[in-house]
Order: sequence, then C-alpha cells, then structure tokens
Amino acid sequence: MNAHTHPRPPDLPGAFPVTSAQLRALHDRLAAEAAAADLLDVAYRTLDTPVGTLLLAATPAGLVRVAFASEDHDRVLTALASEISPRILNAPQRLDDVARELDEYFTGRRRVFDLPLDFQLATGFRRAVLSQLPAIGYGHTASYAQIAAAAGSPRAFRAAGTACALNPLPVVVPCHRVIPSDGSLGRYRGGPAAKQLLLNLEAAA
Repeated sequence: MNAHTHPRPPDLPGAFPVTSAQLRALHDRLAAEAAAADLLDVAYRTLDTPVGTLLLAATPAGLVRVAFASEDHDRVLTALASEISPRILNAPQRLDDVARELDEYFTGRRRVFDLPLDFQLATGFRRAVLSQLPAIGYGHTASYAQIAAAAGSPRAFRAAGTACALNPLPVVVPCHRVIPSDGSLGRYRGGPAAKQLLLNLEAAA
C-alpha cells in the first residue's frame, strides 16, 4: 500500500445497522430537544379517520390547521412553513390530545372539543364567522345567512360561505354544520362526501 492508497471503507448499512425503532427514538428525541430549546414553531402529525387521513398541525398557541388528504398534505405543510414558520417538524406527541379528542368524536364519545385553538390563518370577517360555529349544537345545522347575521353582517351570507369553505380547522371548528338555505350541502374543504359523513355521524348519535 503506497501513501496514496487508503483501505476501502466498510459498507455503511452493514457496518452501522439502524432499526426503525432507533430512528423513531432519535426523531422523538430531536423533536423534544427542539421544543425544549424553543426551536419548534409548528408540530404536525397525521391521523386516520372515517373521513380519510387528516393532517394535524399546532403552534405553541394551539391547533392551527386540520387538512384533508384531498388538500395534499405536502402542499399544506409547504404553506404552513411559508405562512407561519419554516421551523416545522413531525412531532406526533405534541398532538396527542388532538388525536385523542378526534378519536372520541368519530366514535361517538365526544360532542364538544376542548382544545386550545390558534386562528392566525383566518382574519377579519372570516375569523368572526369561525368564532360563531362552535355555538351550533352537535347534530344541528344553521344557514350561511344565520351565521353571517351572528357575525355582525346579515347580508354577507356569501362571504360567510367562503369563510366556512376556507376554514383552516374543519371538524374541530364545525363548519360542516352550516348549509345553504335550500338544504343542499354547499362547499366543504373535505368534499361533499366528508361533509355528509360528519352530518350523518352527528344525526345518528
């Protein structure tokens, strides 16, 4: 072996085997350290539900986003990184309470969510509309016109419909309980089938 010859390095996967459990443990430790050092602005996880896989995201202030699979979770995460902070990490434990309450809701054991919410993705009249939605009782519905009036602008029923359609916290903030005056389903972020499923779930309780 001359001065310019080096031994061939070992094959890394064979030399340093890492199990999926070890990778998860490392990820969890990094997430915990990031949170402890105040380096994590948005934590997220996914949850399988009767309306498909939901993306759940939270800031230190509370749940900030619930997204349906049809919205493309990767695009939603990119938007969150742009609109809130690039310091975003898959940290499931930070959303354990959210996942538990959603599981209870979908299995008929919960009618009211008790979670801190972060409404920073909704402003102005949209936020005013969303603040009225929890007052609609489980298993009941209201019209867009009624919600617009409750939000202080009786004639802005179309804007109320848009606010519901763009609700960043569907299911938890129950925009699915708002329907047009003609009784149709109207627009819904998760699609009409998801909205009908949620209404049927509550009606059956």
